[in-house]
Amino acid sequence: MKTIIRCGKLFTGLADTAEADQALVIEGGRIVWTGAYAAAPNPEAGDRFVDHAARFVMPGLSDLHTHLSYGNARSEEEVDLYASLEYRAIRSLAAAQRMLKAGYTAILDPATAGHVTPALRDALFTGMFAGPRITAAGQSLTSRQGLYDYYPSWIGCPSVSTGALVRSPTEAIEEIRRQTKEGVDVIKLAMDGIQGDRKSGLYAGFTQEETTAMVREAKRLGRKVVVHVRGREGAMYAARAGVDILYHASRIDNEGIRAAKDMGVSICPSLLLLVNNIEYAQPDDPSYDWWPGINRRELADAKINLRKAYDAGIPFLTGSETGFGITPYGEWSAKEFEIMVNHLGMSTAEVLRMATHGNRAMLRDGDEHDSLVAGKRADFIVVDGDPLADITVLQERSQITDVWMDGARIDLPETPVEIPRHQREASQGFWNRTYTREVARGYTPNPLGMDGMSKVESTIISEAAE
Repeated sequence: MKTIIRCGKLFTGLADTAEADQALVIEGGRIVWTGAYAAAPNPEAGDRFVDHAARFVMPGLSDLHTHLSYGNARSEEEVDLYASLEYRAIRSLAAAQRMLKAGYTAILDPATAGHVTPALRDALFTGMFAGPRITAAGQSLTSRQGLYDYYPSWIGCPSVSTGALVRSPTEAIEEIRRQTKEGVDVIKLAMDGIQGDRKSGLYAGFTQEETTAMVREAKRLGRKVVVHVRGREGAMYAARAGVDILYHASRIDNEGIRAAKDMGVSICPSLLLLVNNIEYAQPDDPSYDWWPGINRRELADAKINLRKAYDAGIPFLTGSETGFGITPYGEWSAKEFEIMVNHLGMSTAEVLRMATHGNRAMLRDGDEHDSLVAGKRADFIVVDGDPLADITVLQERSQITDVWMDGARIDLPETPVEIPRHQREASQGFWNRTYTREVARGYTPNPLGMDGMSKVESTIISEAAE
């Protein structure tokens, strides 16, 4: 039995334009024919016809920087400590399905706790649940004082955190081998270390020799290597070592750009977290007094340095760093496209080709679903609007009317934007301010006694009594 999809406009992911009045013919989960609707094969008995003559059909979106296990975290502790690994795994399914409903049929998760995302990847692959195609890393390798080693030294990197502290090249190689044995697709390195000078931004977390050794071992074992790096030095070392993706690279310099070009390294800017934190952080957020300012300076540098890299011919990819409280699942991911157009000066068509075709080179079996042409997996979305004319239409989930994978329409229940937090898994940040007597004078005291309880308080007390 075949399915014939009539498309008002069809964007295959391979060209800068969309063709009008086209058709897709699907059989066995794959596209078997594309072309003008007038020339489409006639339906036979039992075939299904779906009319999207008024809509825009395009490959499913992909995001190379979504942290499915983070749970819309508002702190490092919420990422790493307060939820059990088992709870994080279940919560990750809800996150993945929210991304799918937003049009993302393929995702790369570059850092997770334990084996959460690889396990979710396998459950979705076997058809146990509906969800996007996932390419998964394990814990990110970090040095002492590098990203992910953000707790005090007497705590270190807990075993349930998203970072794995490696204290020598030997430990790093062993960690890469362990993760490879456990089935990760990607090895992630945290290349940023402590704060450097204004020009450098951050010193590298690993030396050139250490970085090269880790990348060489990961590649020997058939793994791709991606790195978190904002600073000049870390970007240069990683590019020289021949990693696959530099995430951010906001302060990459000319030497780093030359190395990236020579070694075939790609850049995924992931600017959404910076932009959203600048635009939407509020005065009562604990980081408001310092973090948006840092983001403004980094964004200003990124616009200059990343444009230099782009003009030098470095391949660019797109990923949103979804998974934090300021970048929740299924809400903002497609804003990364608008940011790349407005802040880096890329064309709308080029960014859409990255999100639908270019990214797939970094994904597990990506060549199976990297365009809408004969022989490919039938993964596509239907949009009520024209993203080539207005790329922001992809940010409106109501405009994405259908999501298809393997030739079947996906119908998922709506899940909440705000993933509910159980009192035993939320970080215990009890107050946003210090209540001195002077501060307290500005507030009307809350009522004492049981009559003043909120619904949440009542629930907690009832559970404790049981």
